[in-house]
Amino acid sequence: MEPEPQPQEPPGDGRTIACLGEAIVDLICERNLAEGEAPGSFVPWAGGALANVAVAVARSGLPAALVGGVGADGWGSRLARGLEEEGVSTEWLAILEGVDTPVALVEFGPDNEPFFQVYGEHIGPTMAATSGFLERAITASQALVVGSNTMVGETEREVTRQAIGLARAAGLPVLLDPNHRPNRWRGDDPARERSRELVAAATVVKLNRSEAELITGIREPLEAARALVGLGPQLVVVTDGEGEVVTAGAAEARHQPQVVETVSPLGAGDAFMGGLAAGLARLGWDLSRVGEVLPEAATAAASVCGRWGAQ
Repeated sequence: MEPEPQPQEPPGDGRTIACLGEAIVDLICERNLAEGEAPGSFVPWAGGALANVAVAVARSGLPAALVGGVGADGWGSRLARGLEEEGVSTEWLAILEGVDTPVALVEFGPDNEPFFQVYGEHIGPTMAATSGFLERAITASQALVVGSNTMVGETEREVTRQAIGLARAAGLPVLLDPNHRPNRWRGDDPARERSRELVAAATVVKLNRSEAELITGIREPLEAARALVGLGPQLVVVTDGEGEVVTAGAAEARHQPQVVETVSPLGAGDAFMGGLAAGLARLGWDLSRVGEVLPEAATAAASVCGRWGAQ
């Protein structure tokens, strides 16, 4: 008889990559609208920037958890079930009575860029609910991923700062994707200020070209990446849609993604971040080898471009 196969340890050190943030419902108008055109109808998709990152990590074969919450309603139940089906742990996902799961209306203009309008109580209540388990969630993990959406309101801002403090105290890498959503902020100045705060506290920063320019005022991606390294992170990765990916800090690398047929760019940056986190974890967080990880991250991003939803 052949020996029974033994269970395989997940790549990396086996611990979870914790993603702090929102799971929301994206109601998407699945066509490009001319200026002033009414959308007509919307189709529900699972969304939320950090939920998308967690799904991408899990699809890459590493343990992932979403640290946050949803309402105790039908939408929240479906989001939680969908995460579990993708292999994302919901151990640290609070189910909140009396709270509506946030919903975002998503429309695409002629340029195929998404516009978001979030309805509900946003993410303050769900982030506040993590206070009872935040320390356990962080210390049980091998890394923390955060974004700027949890820096908009005071409640979620303090939770984000606490989580980053816990991760840094435990010696864990902190990964940041600003994922700037202009309509969530009252102008560029507060978005820039909060993003710079996060950049200074992060180990790895991944952002797109426009976000890099917003934070630094520098248009050229590599120069912007180098300027961001000057704020404190060890590694900065700047993406540019179908253009070249560049890195600065621990290593200066470049990667030209393959051009793919794109239905929607929604969630591509989140998937890139998930692939980047998973790849670096497999390398034991040797950031100098980021060039080896960029193709995997770009492939993860391309995998979600063939549909309207982010996952």
